[in-house]
Amino acid sequence: MLQRCGMGMGSLGLWSLLQQEGLAGQRTLAPKHPHFAPKAKSVIWIFTNGGPSQVDTWDYKPALAKRDGQTLDGFDRFTGFFANSVGGLMKSPFEFKQHGQCGKHVSSIFPRLAKHVDRMAFIHSGHTESNNHSPALFMMNCGLPRMGYPCVGSWVTYGLGSSSDSLPAFVVMSDPKGRGLPKGHAANWGAGYLPSVYQGTHFRPTGDPIDNLYRPREMNPDQQRRQLDLLRHLNQKHLDANPYEEALAARIESFELAYRMQSAAPEALSVDQEPKHIQKLYGLDDDKCKHIASQCLTARRMIERGVRFVQIYSGGMENQRSWDGHNDIKGNHSQFAAETDKPVAGLIADLAQRGLLNETLIVWGGEFGRLPIAQKGSKPGRDHNPHAYTNWMVGGGIKGGVSYGETDEIGHKAAVNKVTVNDLHATILHLLGMDHERLTYRYNGRDFRLTDVAGKVIREVTS
Repeated sequence: MLQRCGMGMGSLGLWSLLQQEGLAGQRTLAPKHPHFAPKAKSVIWIFTNGGPSQVDTWDYKPALAKRDGQTLDGFDRFTGFFANSVGGLMKSPFEFKQHGQCGKHVSSIFPRLAKHVDRMAFIHSGHTESNNHSPALFMMNCGLPRMGYPCVGSWVTYGLGSSSDSLPAFVVMSDPKGRGLPKGHAANWGAGYLPSVYQGTHFRPTGDPIDNLYRPREMNPDQQRRQLDLLRHLNQKHLDANPYEEALAARIESFELAYRMQSAAPEALSVDQEPKHIQKLYGLDDDKCKHIASQCLTARRMIERGVRFVQIYSGGMENQRSWDGHNDIKGNHSQFAAETDKPVAGLIADLAQRGLLNETLIVWGGEFGRLPIAQKGSKPGRDHNPHAYTNWMVGGGIKGGVSYGETDEIGHKAAVNKVTVNDLHATILHLLGMDHERLTYRYNGRDFRLTDVAGKVIREVTS
């Protein structure tokens, strides 16, 4: 009995090695072939949570200044949330100037990002289905304005797997200033009906980013390895007898990933190992932006190590804790732009100098835009606007220095080349080498996809 038990442990270790080499079953997150040659290998999404105002950031509207204070005839006061606080048209409190060879007008709140406009593709004609944060967040993340569906990051990792066997394929970082999680919380990075192994791994903004990141002090590496081998052996026996228990298969793989992460993750998260000039480039020496700076630098270190999808949330819950500028649009957007401008510009510059920008797609944007009229208050703000918002993309496969679509003269509604969330998702998948109509998952007798039954690639912004 002792001989068999001893030899059994050795064979379990051999089985583990064979599995890693693909000789004893395929890892769920093993790299997969795309549908066609990709332009990008990974994605970093800067999610400006709360809904940034397009007319105060990237969508320059001189007519709005000319009509400042006028009543907007025919305006539906229920477009936003505060129907009894509707004021007149309100010009932007920020100055716009042209930048780059493309001559793009950019708000003064983004002095560093403005230097990269010749690399960016702006989508000005976005519109969505809801004026409420939670469903709008689900729409932007999952393609439908309801919870329970897989998000973009989950679809990407389902379609492409991961290039790393010791870090999560999909990482999420949230606002670290005590302002909370975005509305809907983890449902924004959940896997829905996909196997749970594809859900995002949330790195906590304070303390240890992940539970059990470090091995218990009373346990040495050999003891832990033997414990996990036995646990996996028992779980695998049950799975062999019940092959359709996807949750158990995901749990087996998560145990192994957690074990490997104890070695890899602490090093990947150690941004203080970076040279001082790199830390300064991102703004780690600047108190107002060092929290986002650390996350942007972590994102670069993650995609260098094979992580497929990274999402960074700027801003927490509603109102002044996020880009949700119902009150004091000037103060709100000045604050959040100051927190993100230098770190995101540093990320673009750093990826470019390392030769990684051509294979990394960066996406910037929130869940909707804001109205061109004032929301009354001691310091006027802007209410929600699902009819117009701006996204921009830069990096892998993006044609730089272009603007696609237009809003009307005051930035109220998408007017030319209207872009849906499904179109945006189809474009992201296309740049990663995936046909959004072929990336499907059968659930409850139907083939589901991220773009549901809609979506087209915005080829005008792709190279």
